[in-house]
Amino acid sequence: MPSRSPVRLRRSPAPRVVFIGASTGGTEAIKEVLLALPVDAPPILVVQHMPEIFTGSFARRLDGLCALKVKEAEDGEPVLPGCVYLAPGHSHLAVRRAGLLQCSLSRAEAVNRHRPSVDVLFRSAALHVGASAIGVLLTGMGKDGAQGLLEMRNSGAWTIAQDHDSCVVYGMPREAAAIGAAREVLPLTEIAPRVMQHLARA
Repeated sequence: MPSRSPVRLRRSPAPRVVFIGASTGGTEAIKEVLLALPVDAPPILVVQHMPEIFTGSFARRLDGLCALKVKEAEDGEPVLPGCVYLAPGHSHLAVRRAGLLQCSLSRAEAVNRHRPSVDVLFRSAALHVGASAIGVLLTGMGKDGAQGLLEMRNSGAWTIAQDHDSCVVYGMPREAAAIGAAREVLPLTEIAPRVMQHLARA
């Protein structure tokens, strides 16, 4: 019998978790990705640069559109399949291990001039989820998330950046591509299908 792929053998047996970051143009990009994912998708954590007065309504809007349950993240709540956890506009969102994987919120200083910061989320993914994570960096201005995505890739995670032509602002994904943080650079319409293909091989 042929031996299995070495890449498959290196995969972590832990449950998969998807991490998404976005800024300018991200509300529609996030919506497009989430609408294409099934109700039994792995847990998804999202940072969208957005004032806190809007994140609750954004989560409710997505929840009404998607098969997945979408909500603002709460500190200490477990991260569960079929659920999307959106960073509230006043706090950094990260994950931590306390038996189960949990959401962690912090009002610490801004990172890359942002709170919530994509780098904070992605770095926690690299630390606590490693090779079981998938990182997706979508449209946005600046560089937030690029270094965190590189840390995810270095930890064994699968990492994707949105391509130039489908971005509203090709800033954050460009920075990620420039430092080799993205294993793949894809049009927005191909990101959710690629995530599902990768999960199906896990």
